[in-house]
Amino acid sequence: MSKSRRNRNSIDLSGRTAIVTGGAQGIGKDVAERLHSSGAKVAIWDLDAGELGRTASALDAHAEVVDQTDWTAVQGAAKSTLALFGTIDILVNNAGIAGSVGPTWDYNIEEWKRIVDVNLNGPFYCCKAILPAMRAQGFGRVVNVASIAGKEGNPGAAAYSASKAGLIALTKSLGKELANMDIAVNCVTPAAARTKILEQVGQAHIDFMLSKIPRARLLELSEASSLIAWLVSDENSFATGAVFDLSGGRATY
Repeated sequence: MSKSRRNRNSIDLSGRTAIVTGGAQGIGKDVAERLHSSGAKVAIWDLDAGELGRTASALDAHAEVVDQTDWTAVQGAAKSTLALFGTIDILVNNAGIAGSVGPTWDYNIEEWKRIVDVNLNGPFYCCKAILPAMRAQGFGRVVNVASIAGKEGNPGAAAYSASKAGLIALTKSLGKELANMDIAVNCVTPAAARTKILEQVGQAHIDFMLSKIPRARLLELSEASSLIAWLVSDENSFATGAVFDLSGGRATY
């Protein structure tokens, strides 16, 4: 057990309900575990039915197999989750893909569309489906999991970088649109973490990303979930439309 996990601060989310997309594994799974241990009722949305079932069972969480690129599917999942919980207080848009690596001028057009569809359109659909319930109840917390690539742009990963930059801009727009309510919309920008998403890129690309991190190591999952847990709590009553860095010192702004 890592030191960061042992020394986690206590966050009180009792009485809150949360949706975590891509919550079956990786950062999303750790976030779901952290929110659950903090007292929240958790719904996990994921496309991987097998991993989803195992994670949801371990947490006694609600599971929904959801393709977030399908607006109709997202609408249906939002309705069923709201019917089950009565309210949806927290949304963590974590689901995303890295896609293939290659120079922009040679990049496959369908691959570009797929990455943007998952990483940008998907979170937009989730926000569009869930924010009306948050607005009606006058409370909500949304965290979008972007990437340091959305700030700096990674060579060979223009589609991924552009999709995450778009997610940062979506966060800023929503934060301003909802600033007159007790609804906070923020995003985090992780550097590389040891998750299955790294299996989608080659070792050379992983080495490149690692070389850019002044702390000279990968992000621990618990370091991401600890920040996200605070961002979705009542304690975060002022910050909205903001970008919270998780890059180990790589980001210059």
